Amino acid sequence: MEPLLIAFDSTQQALRAEMLLEYADIEIDIRPTPKEITAGCALSIEFPAEELDTVRNVIDGEKVEIRGLFRQLEPGRYEQIR
Repeated sequence: MEPLLIAFDSTQQALRAEMLLEYADIEIDIRPTPKEITAGCALSIEFPAEELDTVRNVIDGEKVEIRGLFRQLEPGRYEQIR
């Protein structure tokens, strides 16, 4: 299963999400936001798709502001899933 991506509008929110997700024991990677995803922040967080429910709970529960959650359809093409 392909990993999913969280894009952000601010670096502050990206770093906050990183800390919260690591605290929740979710395996994440910080990576540059793909150019195909328009976001105000150059950092995105990649995580395993099977952790989607937990990630949503953390983001919603802690009111983390995100640009969206994305799934890669093919190289260079992303679909927003939230």
